[in-house]
Amino acid sequence: MQINMPDTRVIQVNKQKDGHSISFNAMASPCEILIQTKDEQLAQHVGRSVSDEVWRIENKFSRYNSQSVCSQINASGEIATNIDKETYLLLNFAEQCYQLSDGLFDISSGVLRKVWSFNVDSTRQDFPSDSDVSEVLNFVGWEKVTYDQRSITLPKGMELDFGGIGKEYAVDRAIMIVKQFTDIPILVNLGGDLAVTGPRLNEQPWQVAIEHPDCNTFGQRQDMIVALTHGALATSGDARRYIIKDGARYGHILNAKTGWPILHAPRSITTVAPQCIQAGILATLALLQGQDAEEFLTEQDIKFWARR
Repeated sequence: MQINMPDTRVIQVNKQKDGHSISFNAMASPCEILIQTKDEQLAQHVGRSVSDEVWRIENKFSRYNSQSVCSQINASGEIATNIDKETYLLLNFAEQCYQLSDGLFDISSGVLRKVWSFNVDSTRQDFPSDSDVSEVLNFVGWEKVTYDQRSITLPKGMELDFGGIGKEYAVDRAIMIVKQFTDIPILVNLGGDLAVTGPRLNEQPWQVAIEHPDCNTFGQRQDMIVALTHGALATSGDARRYIIKDGARYGHILNAKTGWPILHAPRSITTVAPQCIQAGILATLALLQGQDAEEFLTEQDIKFWARR
């Protein structure tokens, strides 16, 4: 069954052996909801509730939407922009990540896309010069941003990008919403970042496939299967976004201090945490450690899988 949504957005509801699957597209990713119920009306309600919330967050925080809060902040030109509580809390989380990473994770570093392109399918595979990177790096630095619960002010030329935390935040919001009206087991998967409301029926775990970073190469290598009963899972890596230059591979994870890709990091890291936004930032912070990624995660005492 196909359900038409506002703004030409569509969700697809399909029956499965033990329930329903709901699929839609958001945040440049294929999204899926699995619900263990034969009740099609409930499945449709879950699909509408989750997709509406994910699209709301995308509309509000995407830098690609000229009407979003993110775009309004970026276009402010040193003038304070009013913000609501939700935006303040996301900014506060971003600052915590900045502090925990000693400045390596910085949501103002998205402006570096002006000199870097990591789209493997694109004809543009530029490798910037030191001077190119240094010039743009002048507009990076969370410490230059001023904000409180009511407003935020960016220096001229600076921009914010919520892409590093937005999708994981949307997963957590979706789980919170569905828990408000049903205790049926549900899995929400937004482009590989996912969470569950609890174990499947009969206390069985959800079987989650983790894509191998070499999945797009000839002779595909096997995905890894993870059993998940509680919490969330997120993966970060360079499977689809990298540059090859002089035989060296440069992934899209950039050091916000230097403006250059992190070297010697795992190809991908998958982490498990109580919430998806926690799992996602732990995976990213680990990659930012480069060759010390596994040691960093071991010190955090969390379950993880790294592939080099």
